[in-house]
Amino acid sequence: MKNTIHTITWLTLVILTPFAFAGQDGADASSSSATASSERDASGKNADGDAASPFAAVPVDAEKRLEESLQELARLRATVADETIPLSRELNGLQKDYATLQNEYREVVRLRDARALDLATLTRDIASLEENTAYLTNLLDTYLTKWEARIPISELQRYRTVIEAARNASGDEARSAGDVYRIQAKAVETSIDRIEDAIGGTRFDGTALDLGGQVRSGTFLLLGPAEFFRDSDGGDAGPVEQQLGSLEPTVFQFGDPQDTILADAVISSGKGVIPFDPTLGNARLIEETNETIVETVQKGGPVVIPILALAGASLLVALLKWIGLSTVPRAGRRRLDALFTAIREHREEGAMEAARGIRGPTGRMLVAGVEHMRQPKDLIEEVMYEKILTTRLKVERFLPFIAITAAAAPLLGLLGTVTGIISTFKLITLFGTGDVKTLSSGISEALITTALGLVAAIPALLLHAFLSRKAKGIIDRMEQAAIALVNQISVAYPDERVTPPSAPVREEPSDRRKAAEALATLLSPVLDQHRGDAPERKEERKEAGKDDPPPQPDVSAPNPT
Repeated sequence: MKNTIHTITWLTLVILTPFAFAGQDGADASSSSATASSERDASGKNADGDAASPFAAVPVDAEKRLEESLQELARLRATVADETIPLSRELNGLQKDYATLQNEYREVVRLRDARALDLATLTRDIASLEENTAYLTNLLDTYLTKWEARIPISELQRYRTVIEAARNASGDEARSAGDVYRIQAKAVETSIDRIEDAIGGTRFDGTALDLGGQVRSGTFLLLGPAEFFRDSDGGDAGPVEQQLGSLEPTVFQFGDPQDTILADAVISSGKGVIPFDPTLGNARLIEETNETIVETVQKGGPVVIPILALAGASLLVALLKWIGLSTVPRAGRRRLDALFTAIREHREEGAMEAARGIRGPTGRMLVAGVEHMRQPKDLIEEVMYEKILTTRLKVERFLPFIAITAAAAPLLGLLGTVTGIISTFKLITLFGTGDVKTLSSGISEALITTALGLVAAIPALLLHAFLSRKAKGIIDRMEQAAIALVNQISVAYPDERVTPPSAPVREEPSDRRKAAEALATLLSPVLDQHRGDAPERKEERKEAGKDDPPPQPDVSAPNPT
């Protein structure tokens, strides 16, 4: 407070000093003026006498006061001069303190800004660390979940405590993040130790189910991805797998008893040679899916019975038909040439003998044609066409049944597909879609019937095409021989149309006549080409064949034979 008063006093003196000096100069001037006035007053007094005496004391008082003021001013100046140096020093000290305080303030502000920046950085770092902690916790949870799902079923008994502790820790809000992390890290270390143990092989006690579903206590052997179990009661040792829908490991038996002995020795002593399945049980599962034909048919349902019946009948008919068609004799080229030579040489007995020497339906057709060799050409064609029709009926018999089998078998397979799908939807209604194995029966029925229908239809279709082509080949060869015979007879006997006198004249049935006309229309272009007939003659023969009845034999004509 004292320093503040001195400072204010010093500032007041500094401000008022110029005015003080100005007052002194005014006082000197005033004193000069007063002296001059005094002189004037004295002279006036002298001049005027006693008239100005009352005012003589005023300048004296003024001068006195002025002197007192000047003296006071001198004292004040001396006092100011005495106090100026200490105050200046104090002011300098205060200025230094002020500068120091300003520096300290700037340092405090800088430190505040730096700490605010550090605080923001720390806040971001904390948020990032919290995110990393949450990500690491989720990552550990995911790892432990996948580890639990991937480890063999037998090891769940061994690591159940660690896995449950890690699973419960992540959902326990009362635990701190550090405790959760330590528990999860312990579970991760356990999984790493488990890998090291599995590489070199490890044994541990546990329980497993046998094929009868009974729980057995014994020793597990973990060797890489392979697991084995030995019953402590002296039961057989075998590989361990997990069955669908079971939460306990199941022990299977080796196919070879020697493998069982080797596995038992290794599990007991920890040393030796043990059989190993590279497929980890997949080969056994594939082998279990192999089914016999009877099992497949049984899964197909009732629709399989007519499909198999049609397939068996069609195969039997096709086999018998193939044997029958294969045994049909063919007309040899030499015998045909001998027949045609005898016709050209007008040796009817030789022609008949040659025709009878040809076996099969072709031979019977040629015998009929040679028997009517002296008859009109239309009659010869009609007789041979009759033999061709008879043979066609025989060779094409039962072929439509094979075609019907090829068409009906896929439809029966489709029927089995529909019934199988209906069964599947019934099972879905009862049991839902959770267990796929429950729905496999209906799906198997649908697929098996479809497959069997195609298996029955495709061979039947191929056999029908093959046998039809074979039958058509027989008919084509007969038609070829018939055309050749008619041509040879037309060349050898161009103008003779004689029949035995005792041959009765009968009116032909309408169906027979239509067949004769069709055969004549079919064979006329070939016959005309061989004979070289003119177009006019073709038209005349065509009109005669349509409008006129076939020429009757002349009974009065002599028989050249």
